[in-house]
Amino acid sequence: MNVPLRRRVGGLSLLLGLLLALSGCTRNIDVIAALEPVDVVTGWFDAGIVEGGKNKLVPTVSLKLRNRSSDPVQRVYVQAVFRRVGEMEMWGEHFGWAIREPLAPGGTTEALVMHSNLGYTGDGVGRVQMLQHSQFLDAKVEVYLRQGSQTLTKLAEYPVQRQLLRP
Repeated sequence: MNVPLRRRVGGLSLLLGLLLALSGCTRNIDVIAALEPVDVVTGWFDAGIVEGGKNKLVPTVSLKLRNRSSDPVQRVYVQAVFRRVGEMEMWGEHFGWAIREPLAPGGTTEALVMHSNLGYTGDGVGRVQMLQHSQFLDAKVEVYLRQGSQTLTKLAEYPVQRQLLRP
């Protein structure tokens, strides 16, 4: 085989290899347009008894994502940011995978339950009484999504209801 022909064959092999590798990659789509939050529930999760024998409640959101696009969606990262109402500072967060494997068009994820890492504690006060306390500040949750190298984009925002959530 002569040198120019060998280069062409080598170049074609490289091109074929790249095409095969890229065919296994998924293209990023507009996940905010493609995914719709459904079955949304917010409230306060009983995080149990913590140091000092205090009851702890943390703001929580549970939701499912429905694929309303005509394409499968996969590899979507979710972040829930919790804030006290009237405050800009993040109070707590939860992050992780919302969708790893392809979610078919019209398909819905399992419930994504996201708890804040921070919350309220009460000493000698029942959990329901904590929610009714005069110094209790309400919270809200902002839900963000990202696929691949995209930046996080806000999907939705919900008030955290003053209700106890059970596991």
